[in-house]
Amino acid sequence: MFCHYYRPMHATRSIFLLAALFTVAGVMHFLAPASYAAIMPPWIPYQKELVYLSGILEIAGGVGLLITSLRKYAAIGLILLLIAVFPANVQMLINAISNGEPALRMAMLWLRLPLQPMLIVWIFRTAIARPSRRVA
Repeated sequence: MFCHYYRPMHATRSIFLLAALFTVAGVMHFLAPASYAAIMPPWIPYQKELVYLSGILEIAGGVGLLITSLRKYAAIGLILLLIAVFPANVQMLINAISNGEPALRMAMLWLRLPLQPMLIVWIFRTAIARPSRRVA
């Protein structure tokens, strides 16, 4: 636990929130692919294809979290995906600095970087560390 005051969110609520988050994020890859491609580091090839692939993986992971028998595998996949897309979050910050974006925007992008590890912990604690919990 992070501290003795930490009270875990009810597992069912957590699973549904994570599933919704990743499913909506995955759909957004198809609705606004250019904005996702724009934040990919220039050294990554097949950017448009990878935007669509990551969208499919996010949707599959979100749905997989809802299926008890697939939950652990979906969680592992989502954790690996979060690690894989982390360079895009860094690139987004680099782009903002290069473009001289306002300080508030850059502060938000700096604050976004630790969200990836926090999401990883949330997924792990909800779907892997407590795999026997079922969604009602």
